[in-house]
Amino acid sequence: MRLTLNTLSNTAAALLLLAGTCTTTWADETTLLKGDKVTESNLLDALTPPPAPVLTRSLKVSRSTDAVLAPPKKASASLLITFETNSSELTTPAKQQLDVVAAALKNDRLAEYTFNVEGHADPRGLHDANMLLSQQRAESVRSYLVTAHSIAADRLKAEGKGDTDLLNRKVPTAPENRRVTIVTNTQ
Repeated sequence: MRLTLNTLSNTAAALLLLAGTCTTTWADETTLLKGDKVTESNLLDALTPPPAPVLTRSLKVSRSTDAVLAPPKKASASLLITFETNSSELTTPAKQQLDVVAAALKNDRLAEYTFNVEGHADPRGLHDANMLLSQQRAESVRSYLVTAHSIAADRLKAEGKGDTDLLNRKVPTAPENRRVTIVTNTQ
C-alpha cells in the first residue's frame, strides 16, 4: 500500500512498513516509514489532500519561457502488507497495520473522501497472474476495513495494479514492491 508522508507534506509519497524503525528515502523522494513511524497522525497527514490553490488575477509578463508545472501528486499512503506467497489472506501483522489505517479513515479530516486501495505485486511469475493476485490483495484489504472496522464500502474501491509500478526498480523482488497503496480521491 502506498502512503504519502514525505516530511509530513500532504503531497509527498511515503511507505508504511510492518517492521523496523528507520526511515528510508528512495530516489524519487518517497519516504519509507517503518515500525513506530506508522501512526494515525502520519496517515492523516499522508491522506489529507493539500488545500486548493488560491486563485488570483495577475498580469502575465513571461512569454514562451513559462515553466510548465507538473500537477501535484495525489495524497496517498503505501504500506507493506504481508501476505503468504501466492495468497491474498491477511496476516496478523498486516491486520494490525490496517487497524491504524482504519482509525485514520474514521477521522473527521478524511470523512468526506473516498479512496482507491491499489494492490501491487513484484514481477515474479506471469503478468496476468500478478494482476489477479494484486486485485485479490486489494480486495482483501478493502474487505477487512469494511467488515472489521465498519468503513463504508462505497468509500473504498479495490484495484489491482499487478507488477507495473515497482517502487524499488533496482531490486524488483524487494518487499516494498509487494504493497497496497491507498490513494485519496479528490473528485
